[in-house]
Amino acid sequence: MNGDRADDIRPWMALAATPGIGPHLFRRLLRRFGTPADVLRAPREDLLRVEGMGPRLVDRLRRQEVAGDQAKELAALARQGGRLVTQADPAYPPLLLEIPDPPPFLYVQGQLPAGGLPAVAVVGSRNATPYGLETTARLCRDLAAAGVAVVSGLARGIDTAAHEGALQGGGLTLAVLGSGLGHIYPVENRPLAARIAQKGAVISELPLAAGPDAHHFPRRNRIISGMSLGTVVVEATRRSGSLITARLALEQNREVFAVPGSVNSFKSMGTHALIQEGAKLVTHVGDILEEIGRPAAGAASAAHGGHPAALPHPLPGLPPEEQAIVAALGPYPVHIDHLVRQLGLAPGLLAGILLRLELKGFVQQHPGDHYSQTARCLEDR
Repeated sequence: MNGDRADDIRPWMALAATPGIGPHLFRRLLRRFGTPADVLRAPREDLLRVEGMGPRLVDRLRRQEVAGDQAKELAALARQGGRLVTQADPAYPPLLLEIPDPPPFLYVQGQLPAGGLPAVAVVGSRNATPYGLETTARLCRDLAAAGVAVVSGLARGIDTAAHEGALQGGGLTLAVLGSGLGHIYPVENRPLAARIAQKGAVISELPLAAGPDAHHFPRRNRIISGMSLGTVVVEATRRSGSLITARLALEQNREVFAVPGSVNSFKSMGTHALIQEGAKLVTHVGDILEEIGRPAAGAASAAHGGHPAALPHPLPGLPPEEQAIVAALGPYPVHIDHLVRQLGLAPGLLAGILLRLELKGFVQQHPGDHYSQTARCLEDR
């Protein structure tokens, strides 16, 4: 990092490090004085005119220095291959600037998307079911194929499936941490974070050495929803932290989506409550794309009743007619009569192809002539 840029950034760090100055007051001070450097050298009487600035806080601010601590932090960040992106930087996410309390700056490893690229947040249970993981990965692959960035929190479960799905779809994904970039959490997702930084960005508002303290995560959630046009919740209990992200999205005037699960699963009680409260029910990527004004990808056409498109990532060794049948199936069993109507195939011919797919391990038969995809469909894509 060159010296001029470091000199510009250090006042941001000094002002943000002043005890008592949070994102709300930070923004108020910038609106009054222009830049952090201007705030730091502002006369005492002018500072006292700003709402929230009492005498003790002004004294604290007047003692704040642009000193060696910021230089050490910036040097450590540069050694890690990251940089600091302030609200004045064109790379700062434009949607994030619209929330009431945007972070003054972000620690970024990787590359933030250009302002014109839409983003959608996908969050959910850390202890997800196979259905939740498969559905999340499929949705995020399709979002990536449609040119939508996927934002999540790098947590176990749904977050991990969201990032992996976006990467498998050849798209861009952003991981927002509840810890510093020097303390990737959970530890087993460090390799995933490195891959994300090559194809997107790993982001935090916290200092490099900050650990994954419990109170960091609710604050982190406002960034996940704030960067995004909408938030998709997959598998959330009634007490899930994902519901905090959904509430923040509503407060930020963003869309909220929910993926339904089994009525017998307590892990979907929170998502079902969101649907009852007005969240848009999501069964395929087209439900999301139409709300954010993005053209639906071809992979979603089957869900609208048309002839099913090819899988976004074809399964190896399957001819086109078998690819189409697997694409028409999902993790929930459907009756063969439904497939006959959807695919326009003769029942005998369809039954023979389904048997071949079952023998190959891509389709599972259930009682009553119902069929579903197997977990192998996700693994082999």
